[in-house]
Amino acid sequence: MMYAYCRVSTERQSLKRQTENISKAFPEIPGSAYYCDKFTGSTQDRPSWQKLLRKVNRGDTIVFDSVSRMSRDAESGAALYEQLYADGVTLIFLNEPQCNTEIYRKSAEESIPATGNEIADIYIEATNKVLMILARRQIAIAFEQAEKERLDICKRVKDGMRAAQIAAAERGEVKSY
Repeated sequence: MMYAYCRVSTERQSLKRQTENISKAFPEIPGSAYYCDKFTGSTQDRPSWQKLLRKVNRGDTIVFDSVSRMSRDAESGAALYEQLYADGVTLIFLNEPQCNTEIYRKSAEESIPATGNEIADIYIEATNKVLMILARRQIAIAFEQAEKERLDICKRVKDGMRAAQIAAAERGEVKSY
């Protein structure tokens, strides 16, 4: 089964761009398979996301517009990615296709086969492990970037509110944010 997950952080934001992007790329996903939240990505405890996680099974696919829609927390996002990957769930990120789980599955399947030579096989096993470590790091970097974007947005909002408060005070208005 294919599912789509869309998320924005606030009630005022629209999910339309994400749903349109996904439906354009995957028109076969039925509307009933779209799970959407208007909730911060800094937590995994989002109503529709949790509902989807309870429903998804081995062999299913979840499509996202971006890695940041899955999580804005680097540690929990990377951990959940690895868990879903291990559970056989395919993850597709339209804006970061290098993070799609199929890339890592293919890499694991195409790992260098053992030769039967004890010394050579030690090197081959180590090389295969290094390839998977590099794959995990790439995923972690994607979620770290999503978290950094969230922190940058929070800082800009606070700076903007502080500037508005200072400007109001200079005009003799009393505003507290």
